[in-house]
Amino acid sequence: MPKSSSARIYPTCDLERSLCTTDRTVVAGVDEVGRGALAGPVMVGIVAMMRTCAEPPSGLADSKLLTAHQREALVEPARQWAMAWATGIGTPQEIDEYGILVGLRLAGERALAALGVVPDVVILDGNYNWLIRPQRPSVADGLVCTSRIIVQKKADRDCSSVAAASVIAKVERDAMMRALHAEHPVFEWASNKGYGARVHMDAINEHGPTRHHRISWNLTGKSDR
Repeated sequence: MPKSSSARIYPTCDLERSLCTTDRTVVAGVDEVGRGALAGPVMVGIVAMMRTCAEPPSGLADSKLLTAHQREALVEPARQWAMAWATGIGTPQEIDEYGILVGLRLAGERALAALGVVPDVVILDGNYNWLIRPQRPSVADGLVCTSRIIVQKKADRDCSSVAAASVIAKVERDAMMRALHAEHPVFEWASNKGYGARVHMDAINEHGPTRHHRISWNLTGKSDR
């Protein structure tokens, strides 16, 4: 359940602006959604800004701290606030073949390629730089990140660009999973978005996985031993 607004920490542009050495410096926040799902793609959102940008939309926060209604209300203001924004995906098939970290990197490179501007600095949420590691697979079709990368824990909570990226990616991925629900309603993806809810896991046991599942994962939680 989202935390109450009284307990919520709202992000600022303090870090982004501190990284802008000139008014032409482009700083981009990056966040991912769908990393732990059993079905559907992993999606990376990226939001670029400059020191001269306006203040972020009121109420903007890490997507995990917002209700679905709040995210939907914020997504268009977040897109309009950004200097540029984009999303990219790593498919279930790529995750199965190369692993989740490569899937994240492919998604991130595709988002960078779609952004239309090369950031000078990237703020990456988390504690591991998956945007340049592990080894790039030969199938990669995105833009190799040449930006300076800053890995920041809780950046989605503290940095407006990363929070905006998280909201944009979350809303887009949720819409994708609702569309896939229409094809395979037994998995209830409209509500669980491909994560390991009991109804989802029970449906995998009963009906088997689809092409949208990450087949290499332990989908049912049962050991093969």
